[in-house]
Amino acid sequence: MNKTAIVLGATGLVGSELLQQLLIDDSFSQILVFTRRALEISHPKLKNEVIDFNNPDSWIEKVKGDVLFSAFGTTIKKAGTKENQWKIDYTYQYQMAQAARKNGVPAMVLVSSAGASANSKIFYSRMKGELDRDVKALAFERLTIIKPSILAGHRNEKRVGETFGLLMGKLLGKMPYLNKYQSIPAYTVAKAMVQASKLNQSYAEYQLLEVFNLSKGK
Repeated sequence: MNKTAIVLGATGLVGSELLQQLLIDDSFSQILVFTRRALEISHPKLKNEVIDFNNPDSWIEKVKGDVLFSAFGTTIKKAGTKENQWKIDYTYQYQMAQAARKNGVPAMVLVSSAGASANSKIFYSRMKGELDRDVKALAFERLTIIKPSILAGHRNEKRVGETFGLLMGKLLGKMPYLNKYQSIPAYTVAKAMVQASKLNQSYAEYQLLEVFNLSKGK
């Protein structure tokens, strides 16, 4: 099929897995990736647009395709401040979604977070919840929001809090009634994103164990 996938966050834990899966998926003939620095891989299907996210006027017209996949994000430790994290996790993703919708992209698959709520008192959860809410208001023809638990996978940097969270996630996965909070491999989230893009539903939201089921096509 002659479809173009637009990918935001291709260098992250989930995004890098997503990119690899899309490159071998016959449903897509081109993978358009927006990054701050050039990717270290090449592929006949891959088109890498290196952009300045702070200058949307320079890239808005380039956000064209069939599905926008967004798995962009950072941590407060890497961002340095809440303001910088908000810019990366909310502003950049929302501006990309706005551009996609303006250019007629019909579908979006967004990775959010379990517990995301615009009314949350927790900064991270509120930030994710506000993004979910505002992306919904853009009225994509098809929108899927995926809310996984703690992500498991190889990272270049160590995150003490996440390491503890992963250990707890493994323990919870073995406990009845609490296993829905078990950690989830980044590969599985990426697979769920690809599966979601092939479903003909105007809006869907998947969280916790539902993400595992979606990745299996259930």
